[in-house]
Amino acid sequence: MEPNISLVAGLIADPARSKMLMALMGGKALTATELSIEAEITAQTASSHLGKLVDGELLQVRKQGRHKYFQLKGQHIAVMLEQLLVITSLSKPQTATGPSDPRLQFARVCYDHLAGELGVKLYDALVSEGMLQDMGEQSVLTEKGKKHFTSLGVDVKALEKANRPICKSCLDWSERRNHLAGSLGKWILDFIFEKQWAQRDLDSRAISFSAKGLKSFHKTFLIKPDVQN
Repeated sequence: MEPNISLVAGLIADPARSKMLMALMGGKALTATELSIEAEITAQTASSHLGKLVDGELLQVRKQGRHKYFQLKGQHIAVMLEQLLVITSLSKPQTATGPSDPRLQFARVCYDHLAGELGVKLYDALVSEGMLQDMGEQSVLTEKGKKHFTSLGVDVKALEKANRPICKSCLDWSERRNHLAGSLGKWILDFIFEKQWAQRDLDSRAISFSAKGLKSFHKTFLIKPDVQN
């Protein structure tokens, strides 16, 4: 049986459902009430839409006590949505791309990894330093890269045994260039928060770095001042 892409396209095409999907791009699990507010619809209408998204394998439900939380079904759904954002921006007759909020343009969460200008600079620096080999969608961590990230505390062998790719190139919505996804991309984002170099905004996907944190981030991942994005 041929895959029915019209089913998935139809689910995403609805304005309310697309707003709920975008609200979940930050990786956080949200309740039906929170998603109804994001989509500017009633709780009853949101419940109907969420049921369709779960049935369509775009969302998953997690139960915590009496509450239900909704998340994207997986990282592959986030990648698909990011690519749709890129395609949408290409269709607009304007020069500027990506979100209008400069904070989101600079650094934001893309499901579970770093995106935006800073995410692209990170990717470029890793390639420039010979730690990452750019091979299209499936980038490769080199031996030099393995040594560097092992020194930072990454269990590279464990990542290699996992089902998820270590490195995956994700075309950035605002920069239209690659940023780093995959299990290593997730590790880097977690590392940033663990080191308290930055914190997530409560009301958006934006990541706010302190001046000291940004300096440490550049030093740790060998991002030179002249690296262009």
